[in-house]
Amino acid sequence: MRPTQYYPLLQTKDVAGTADFYCRNFGFKPMFESDWYVHLQSAETPSVNLAVLQHDHETIPEEARGVSRGVILTIEVEDVDAENSRLQAAGVPIVHPLRSEPHGQRHAIYRDPNGIMIDVVTPIPPSEEFLADYAAEAVPV
Repeated sequence: MRPTQYYPLLQTKDVAGTADFYCRNFGFKPMFESDWYVHLQSAETPSVNLAVLQHDHETIPEEARGVSRGVILTIEVEDVDAENSRLQAAGVPIVHPLRSEPHGQRHAIYRDPNGIMIDVVTPIPPSEEFLADYAAEAVPV
């Protein structure tokens, strides 16, 4: 398989409100908008996309319908400290405060209006303990 695009699709009761949240706080813009589905694209990085779908829409198999749960979206950024300041000033709920992890991430986790977790991450050098777990080409610097 050679994918041409990959993006998460969040099921929600409030399509417009969820799309607006990601546009206002995470720099997305709508590329397709209807009352039941919105396709979002990062205004700065076109290969980063997110979709929002009405949770009970007929295109979803009945057994799979429902509000998204158990999903953590990860958005990698150049400066998580600056994004943390901006998101806190905007009032985005934080559920895991900013901190550096020994496995090679500095991050904080926020919550969207549906309860979806959004992990905003900047890679940092891992501790010696975790360095061996990385493929050579994937070690954060």
